[in-house]
Amino acid sequence: MKTKEKVKYWLDKHDYLKDNDNRLFANIWNQELKEFGIPRDVRKHFLVLIAQGKLTPAPSIKRARARLQQENPEYRGSKYKARKGVLKDKWGEIVGL
Repeated sequence: MKTKEKVKYWLDKHDYLKDNDNRLFANIWNQELKEFGIPRDVRKHFLVLIAQGKLTPAPSIKRARARLQQENPEYRGSKYKARKGVLKDKWGEIVGL
């Protein structure tokens, strides 16, 4: 099931999830962790923290990483360097550099 379908399923199932991203994350991740065979008690402790907003939200971590990498090249990974190096070389060939 695609992410959009998962979100739609949970929003249709529980109205309160329309106003609480953390609880929505917890419901989706609970189902996914269950499919991976993670025991219920382990899932519960983790997901309660997510639902209560006590863990840093994934989008905030992603935005902070992107900002750091933009401002400080030393934080960029090998995939970025490989991608930008190849594109830069190809661009140079196209424009005659």
